[in-house]
Amino acid sequence: MNLRSVDLNLLTVLDALLDEAHVSRAAERVGLSQPAASNALERCRHLFQDRLLERVPGGMQLTPKAQALRGPLKQILGSVSTLVGAASADLSTLRQTVRIVMADFPAIIVAQQLHQRLAELAPGIDLVIQPWQGGEAAQESLSRGQSDLAMSVFPPLGPDYTRRLLLHEHFVVAMRAGHPAIADFNLDRWLSYPHVLVSGRGATWGPLDELLKGRGLARRVGIVVPSFVMVPDLLLGSDLIAMLPSQCLSMPMAKTLHAVQPPIEVEGFAVHLAWHKRRDEDAAVQCVARVLEEVIAAH
Repeated sequence: MNLRSVDLNLLTVLDALLDEAHVSRAAERVGLSQPAASNALERCRHLFQDRLLERVPGGMQLTPKAQALRGPLKQILGSVSTLVGAASADLSTLRQTVRIVMADFPAIIVAQQLHQRLAELAPGIDLVIQPWQGGEAAQESLSRGQSDLAMSVFPPLGPDYTRRLLLHEHFVVAMRAGHPAIADFNLDRWLSYPHVLVSGRGATWGPLDELLKGRGLARRVGIVVPSFVMVPDLLLGSDLIAMLPSQCLSMPMAKTLHAVQPPIEVEGFAVHLAWHKRRDEDAAVQCVARVLEEVIAAH
């Protein structure tokens, strides 16, 4: 094969097509029109002598050859990204989008400062903060190249990933100033008021409830919300109580809340930053990773 006849941009489109198994979504991801993405798919089919994507009831699926191409294709594109990044060591000249998957916490405490510092250091880097769908989904997104970085409570991820500890977080109990539970606050007073539970999946039972159950205790969950951002306003306007990661108190609305330590020992958690090894030498991704670490360390 004459490598000069292979369009590298075509491989980038193919990578998106194989990830999405959907022409329109792949087109949106790489900034092409739907007809242009369809044309690229036909060119890829000719290049690899395979259908690559086949129509099935409910959508499209990858052929066996397309499945076999995914890993090598990502390695090739990662190597090219590394090569280009090495040639663009001057951060001020970088022009790249970096995608970070994280929950609203810690996004609510890092997004503003992260943007501000990057605007000074590497103004050509654009950020996409992607919605959180769980730790397993975040790891899969890194593996498939749909995300560049992920912040989460990650277990050891194996040799294909880099994982760095950002912080050890602990919990605090938060309520409005003047809340009747503040006076002589103890376990009984904590459990005598309805609680706010944050769950992106609408769960009405969490790790704290398991801990309480082991002690023969229970709390009443008065309201379940999908986001930590919603909690301060709820607390300020009611007698609700919430147990929050301490960093959430840095939210502007949360700064007026009264916070105390939980009346029982509640284990904290570690927050990690992770990426696939393909991004180890990507100058833009590593720049964002370093700035994220600095922002977290400053809190």
